[in-house]
Order: sequence, then C-alpha cells, then structure tokens
Amino acid sequence: MDRAPAAVLKALESGNKEGIERVLQEYNRQNSRTFTFDQNEEEERKKICDEILKVLQKDLGPSCQATCLETIRILSRDKKALTPLTTRPAMLALMRLAGLEYTQSSAQEMPNFSVIIEALKCLCNIVFNSEKAQQLSVDFKLVSGACERLKVHRDKNVPREIKFFDLRLLFLLSALRMDARAQLKEEQGLLLLTDILENTLDIKWSDKYVVATDRKGPVLSNEQADLSMEVLKALFNVTYDCSQQQIDEDRAHQNRHLAAILCHCLLLKTQSEGKTEEFHSHTVNLLNNIPASSLDLLFSPSIKCGTVEYNGKMMDAVEVLLSFMENRIDKGSNLKEGLTPVLSVLTECCRVHRDMRKYIRSRVLPPLKDVKNRPEIGTTLRNKLVRLMTHIDTGVKHTSAEFLFVLCKESVDCLLKYTGYGNAAGLLAAHGLLAGGRGDGQYSEDEDTDTEEYKSVKSFINPITGHVEDPMPNPMDGMTEEQKEYEAMKLVNMFDKLSSNPRKAAGPDKSLLECSEDALMYW
Repeated sequence: MDRAPAAVLKALESGNKEGIERVLQEYNRQNSRTFTFDQNEEEERKKICDEILKVLQKDLGPSCQATCLETIRILSRDKKALTPLTTRPAMLALMRLAGLEYTQSSAQEMPNFSVIIEALKCLCNIVFNSEKAQQLSVDFKLVSGACERLKVHRDKNVPREIKFFDLRLLFLLSALRMDARAQLKEEQGLLLLTDILENTLDIKWSDKYVVATDRKGPVLSNEQADLSMEVLKALFNVTYDCSQQQIDEDRAHQNRHLAAILCHCLLLKTQSEGKTEEFHSHTVNLLNNIPASSLDLLFSPSIKCGTVEYNGKMMDAVEVLLSFMENRIDKGSNLKEGLTPVLSVLTECCRVHRDMRKYIRSRVLPPLKDVKNRPEIGTTLRNKLVRLMTHIDTGVKHTSAEFLFVLCKESVDCLLKYTGYGNAAGLLAAHGLLAGGRGDGQYSEDEDTDTEEYKSVKSFINPITGHVEDPMPNPMDGMTEEQKEYEAMKLVNMFDKLSSNPRKAAGPDKSLLECSEDALMYW
C-alpha cells in the first residue's frame, strides 16, 4: 500500500475525528484500486481493522463512519486480514450499520444511506472471503434481516445502490450456504424476489400469464439491467432444487408466473449488446430451474408482441434462445458454462412440447439437401452442433448430442442421417443404442421429410461420415496384365497360408492376436 500503515494507526489511536477522517480519506484514495497486498504489512492491516472497529463504536457522525467503512471495504479484499472482522461483535456492528440487524419486530429504521451502502459492501466482501463470516451470518439471521428490507424496495426513496447490494448479499449467502438458502425460502424469498423483479422491469400484465411486452418501447437502462440481474441470480439459488420438490397448486402458479416474466426478459434489450447477452444469460440459467411443463409460456398464442408465428403460436422468445445459443457457439470460449444451460433448456422443452420441438427442428435440422459435405463441415446451425458432438469437454459433447437426438425424436436412424455414425457413436453408446432403435421418449409418429435430393443419393451415403464420398481410384489402373496377375497370385497365396496354418504363416515368434492383426492389415 502506498500510504504507510503506521501513519494510519497513529491517527486512529489519537481519537481525533478530523484527523481520523482526513488520514483515512487519503488512504482510501491511494488504495481504491488495490487488490494485491504486501504480506509484510499483514499484522498492521489487522491492527487498522481493530482500531477502526473501535472508532465505529463512538458517535463520530455519518461522514466519519462512511470513511471508516470504506477503509474496511478495501482491507476486506485481503483474506489474510479478515480475522478482526469475522468476530461476533464485528459482524453485529456491520449488520447494524447496514440496517440489517434482525429483530422480531418490524424492519429497523434506516440510518444514513452512505453508511448503509459502505457497510453492505463490507459485508459482501467479508462473506465472500470468509467461511466463519458465512456461519455467523446464518447464526445472526442476516438473510431474514435482508428480506425485511426487500419489503421496502418498492419505495422510490430507497437508493438503487442499497437495493443492489441487498440483493448481492442475498445472492452470495444463498450461493455459499445451504442453510442460508433454506432461510431465504422460509422468508418467502421466491415471492419477494419475484415482486422486486416485476417492479424493477415495470411489468404490466395483459393476461394471467402474459406480460404486455412492448418491443418498440425503450430498452432497459443499465441500472434496471444490473438490478434485474442480481434478482435473477438470487432467484436461481432459491429455485435451484425446485424440480425435486413436490409441486402443489401454489407452487405451480408461482412457476408459471415466473416463466411468463422470464419470457418477457428474453424479449427485452439493454443499452448494449454485451449487457443484453449477460441479461439473457441469467434468464436462461433461471429457466433451467423451472419445470419444462411450465415453459409452454415461452410460445403462448396470447403473446401480442410476437412476429415469428408457427402453428398459431408466437416463437419470438424461442428464436431469442436459438440466437443466443448460436452466438455462444460462435464465441467458442467457456462453452461448458456459457452454452450448456441454453442447450439443456431447449432439450427439455423439446421433450415436452411438440410445437416447440417441431419449430426448433425446422430451424436446426431442416429437410436434408446437402449430402456432398460431411455433417460437421459448414456454417449452418446443424454443422456447428454436429462439430460439438466430438468436443473435448464431456458436458458440451453430451448436451449438444442429446439436443440433436431429441430433435430426431430419439430415433437412431434419423440421428445418423443428420450427423453420421462417427459423430453419434458416443451418445449411442451412452444410451445403449449402438445397434439402432429408439430412446425412451414418447413422440408422435415420424413423418417422411426426405427431400428428392436426399432420396436420389441415399444409397451412396457413407453411414460413418454421413455424406456422399468421392469414388476411390482403382489401385489396378495403369497396371499391365502381367502385374495384375502377379498381385492376384500373391493374394491367393496369402489366403492359402492363413487358412491352412495361421500360426505357422505368422511366424514362430508371433502370437495369435498379432497374426490376426496382420491378416486384418492385409485386408
């Protein structure tokens, strides 16, 4: 650090409010972007934290408190200096300053906003970096205190930063601790967070499960997008294991209500392409936690803003998912985290919803015309997905293959037609279908969608590579009749030796296995 810790300690020990504030402000200014710390000054940083906690016990006013908390926020980036900040008194003090100290009464009156914001930032850092702090947060019911404040998030007077860091803290706790996630569920976190998402996005309903989306309206502001993404992340945690729970009537309603909001999210844009993709990424992650039976709302015929129609249903949200998927494939980096969630959503929807499967198949696996090129060669969505079937990452390979398999109604013959046996072998082995047949899914009868171009060359397609190969040159071209006769006699003699005494033909030092390999090589 640029500012000597000794000078900071001296100012803190003096007890002079003006001196403390002046020295810490300079310290904070010099180290605002410091994330790597000098290990030789570790003890001094711990002492600074200790002294600041003592100062915070005194009534030195909001300005000095906020400055002290800013210093703690900077120091809490260092995991090795957290010991003074992860004691019971320290955590309780920070919760009190953040306005999140849980009581059985109604929510606490908010102290100064700048103090709350800095205290929340400190708690986020400390909880993220310390398992002890996570345990104390559960003991002190920090989640319950945060949920109390969620109830006043609709108040326009509550600063956006407080809302943001309330949600960030809830996300961290529910991601890092199962018992914190359980507390969030007990506090009706799903309903609270869904309400905040509706309010943040200014949602208006045109039907019970249909949001009145205006695609010609203004895009989401950066503030709306950032806040919404924090809500989506917290909602992901609170719904993470919902597919394994009993779904009663209330929960089914909540799932469909949330699915309708997520459909609206897919149709929204933000002020930049990068932020729109990030916003849609969190939406897709959460869609994975909604039972596929509720995701028919992604293509509801009641959607009024749609422009892509299929069988009387609007497929605009589905089209967004397909574009999102292709964009992630084209980027080619971090495919496991970036691509597999959207592939999983599309796969499960296609298993359950016939219209969605038929529409997606028309986009991904249209009637086959190009049989001159290998299935993995080209720029179509089919080509890109087939290339992923042999990806080095097992998760990417499996999800892409499973997606195509479901689009083919789990028919081995249909899958081989579009991908070739070589690309599909891994999936077929996993399903025990190397000899052909169908998977366990229930689908309607197959329709004949073969094009005339495909039918005319079907018998010439190599089933391994999935395309029509150029004819191989005749190895006897250019030979004289004498040479042809000589090669033929060599082959006859080899067969004669192998059939009469394969071990002798292979030689005295060769095993039977090696002899068989030689015979295969001659073939």
